[in-house]
Amino acid sequence: MRKFNTILFAATSALCLTVAGAAMARTVMVGGAAMYPSKTIVDNAVNSKDHTTLVAAVKAAGLVDTLQGPGPFTVFAPTNAAFKKLPAGTVEGLVQPQNKATLTKVLTYHVVPGRYTAADLMQLVKKGGGQAMLKTAEGENLTIQPGRSGKTLFVTDSKGDQARITIANVMQSNGVIHVVDTVLMP
Repeated sequence: MRKFNTILFAATSALCLTVAGAAMARTVMVGGAAMYPSKTIVDNAVNSKDHTTLVAAVKAAGLVDTLQGPGPFTVFAPTNAAFKKLPAGTVEGLVQPQNKATLTKVLTYHVVPGRYTAADLMQLVKKGGGQAMLKTAEGENLTIQPGRSGKTLFVTDSKGDQARITIANVMQSNGVIHVVDTVLMP
């Protein structure tokens, strides 16, 4: 009987992990396009109508190969509307070849090595007493904090500007995307 209970427990645990994994890896719609968990960050992002500016910037910075690599990466992906909040001419200036280093710095500030789901971020916030610091691929930190409801997450850049995560847990084969409503600046 004990052996049966052990086998039953193991089977139930495996099933729960499989179901939890499948739930985490569901296909999410972003910018009118399905984001498939079996595809890379770039392979999915190019299909989002809400991320055409980000994709153009990633191409201009020469980061396509990196973001198609194995990762894992957590990307805080600003929408086109987020880029429109920047002062007039900012995006047009950043994508110029002579500004590639600055553009790369801005974009890699939106990338954190590792795969952090919203639940992972909430756990880090809880452990940090209300906030968590994440080191970006650019080298500086982002601060993660919960909203007043405790259900929304905000990302604060080094200048104190906040981006709200509007769509969390867009799972990718090489990481996770969290869609944000503001461009973060190092």
